[in-house]
Amino acid sequence: MPKNRWAHVLLDVARAIVRPQRTTPSPPPRRTGRPSAGPRPTDAGRTGNGYVGDFTGPLTPSYSPSMDGDPDPGEIVWTWVPYEDDPTRGKDRPVLLVGHDGPWLLALQLTSKDHDRDAAQEARYGRLWMDIGSGPWDSRGRASEVRVNRVIRVSPESVRREGAIMDRRTFDQVVTAMRRARG
Repeated sequence: MPKNRWAHVLLDVARAIVRPQRTTPSPPPRRTGRPSAGPRPTDAGRTGNGYVGDFTGPLTPSYSPSMDGDPDPGEIVWTWVPYEDDPTRGKDRPVLLVGHDGPWLLALQLTSKDHDRDAAQEARYGRLWMDIGSGPWDSRGRASEVRVNRVIRVSPESVRREGAIMDRRTFDQVVTAMRRARG
């Protein structure tokens, strides 16, 4: 076999290692004891990372945290959050779980960035934030904000770790702000 041919084979192998093929995961299994808050998501609209789109329907928030290793509403956990402008890309970040949509968890993303300084700009781009203070979900003790007008579907299997239980009073304030922001 000519040297030339081996170079092409090695190049193909290197490309496969650098850019592995993504497969679309199946929907997460239903968790027992959870009421269905809407239709079960299908493969339609999925990106290669399993993201099925933001939740836009009516939301019935629930507060049922339990530090049992399973992600529950009322907890702040870490997971992958897709960017709005390009859902094929995203960032690992903390989210506040606020409810369920069938097998999916519903979450609001957190940030340690202070959006008070650029609130007008954020509002122009349709992003509304609420201060929630600091807590054990941030290892550096920084104050956090939660985005109240974007509800993200999260597969329970994609949750990486539990961060903290949000106190009920703050959770209720976030829910009130979320309802106001979503109309």
